[in-house]
Amino acid sequence: MINNNFKHPASSTQPQKRLNIYFTAGIPQLEDTADIIQLIQDSGADMIEIGMPYSDPVADGPVISQAHELALKNGMTISTLFFQLKSIKNEIKIPLILMGYINPVLSFGFENFCKECSESGVSGLIIPDLPPIEFEKNYQKILEKYNLNFTFLVTPETSDERILYLDSLSSGFLYAVSSSSTTGNKNAVLKNEDYLSRLASLPLKNPVMIGFGIKSKEDFENVTEKADGGIIGTAFVNILLQNRDWKTKAIDFVHSIKG
Repeated sequence: MINNNFKHPASSTQPQKRLNIYFTAGIPQLEDTADIIQLIQDSGADMIEIGMPYSDPVADGPVISQAHELALKNGMTISTLFFQLKSIKNEIKIPLILMGYINPVLSFGFENFCKECSESGVSGLIIPDLPPIEFEKNYQKILEKYNLNFTFLVTPETSDERILYLDSLSSGFLYAVSSSSTTGNKNAVLKNEDYLSRLASLPLKNPVMIGFGIKSKEDFENVTEKADGGIIGTAFVNILLQNRDWKTKAIDFVHSIKG
């Protein structure tokens, strides 16, 4: 599980800020997924978040929505993704997290999905539209059976009480959305000092990863002053969508954040 190799900074005198790179499986071409995963790992990222394409990605902005649309057009399915992940399972040493929406997972069969995750080298899941009550009632024990982490999201509007509740249900890390917006929103307030300070002051069991709106090394360093790491999605996906020479540019981008 991710917890085994993701220690809280309090346990280290020189904490390393963790970088999680998100991309949507099946772009730019259907068969590029494995190469992108290996590229992200080799470029120095600490974990990888893989988006499972869905026709109605409500939490995502236009760039990632475009990526979902292209991936579906390319023929990406959950079964295809698992096949691709199994092909590189032995080469990937950093945590892989699948992020997506509950309907395709339920259509696949939740326990079957978790079994495939376990057999494909996946460490954990993020499913933003799965309510915590449903998680506790119907799915938590299945995830534990297959040794999979599950991460909930919190926002600046989430009360301290609910943050602690969602942290208690989460494992691996807690996903702190930088502002209440969709991914890639240019108007997102990236560094909400009160919010980040509040998160840092709470007795959380999980490391805190900040996501939504991080586009540069400066952004990454700003949001991780009081957090354990940052999640970059839209800026990386944009490279995959907009550049014919995406491999070189993607490598340079990850190096620019971690360098």
